[in-house]
Amino acid sequence: MLTPELIARIDREIAKYPVEQKQSAVMAALAIAQEAAGWLSPEAIEAVASYLEMSPVAALEVATFYNMYDLKPVGRHKLTVCTNLPCMLSGGMHALEYLQEKLGIGLDETTPDGKFTLKQGECMGACGDAPVLLVNNRHMCCSMTPAEIDRLLAELD
Repeated sequence: MLTPELIARIDREIAKYPVEQKQSAVMAALAIAQEAAGWLSPEAIEAVASYLEMSPVAALEVATFYNMYDLKPVGRHKLTVCTNLPCMLSGGMHALEYLQEKLGIGLDETTPDGKFTLKQGECMGACGDAPVLLVNNRHMCCSMTPAEIDRLLAELD
């Protein structure tokens, strides 16, 4: 499950912590495993937990707490729209509804072609630039009007 290349990357993350605290690298290790497979299967979570010498349920708790981890396959582009109160009041729900209509899917669904998965997220720390959305857990997009959403979707297509 964890290839030598993935283990080398996880080892670099483990090295950032004291030897007796290797479990502190669980978030990074889960992210590395997810990047390799596109999502975190129960087997991947168990492999990470075993490598970090922690219980599988402890690793699962991390994977289920943070919305950056996907416990089922997602599209090539995961779009997470912030619907926390400041974003909601500044058009977050409109952006979400527009995306649902434009993509023809609901929350936690993936387009039939496998390109897009739509998620709802909590505060992304950019309330002043609302509404915001996150692409693939890495790229934050601000002031997402319908025109900006159309531009983004064309760029990702």
